[in-house]
Amino acid sequence: MKPINEVHVREPGLVVVDVTAADAATALALQEALAAQWATATADRVTREPGEPGARLRCYLDMRQPLDS
Repeated sequence: MKPINEVHVREPGLVVVDVTAADAATALALQEALAAQWATATADRVTREPGEPGARLRCYLDMRQPLDS
């Protein structure tokens, strides 16, 4: 994956989440669960590195918003 861009973590509450899962469906399901709670810039696909296990994605969360009760 590319290095994290400073703008994505410039303030408290901004988070970069790197996910590695057994398959694309699992990685995307986790991303969907995170997006249900916080504003999330989502990935539309996963990546695979030749010779490395799992499917990977990176998403960006803004945790500054209050959670719905």
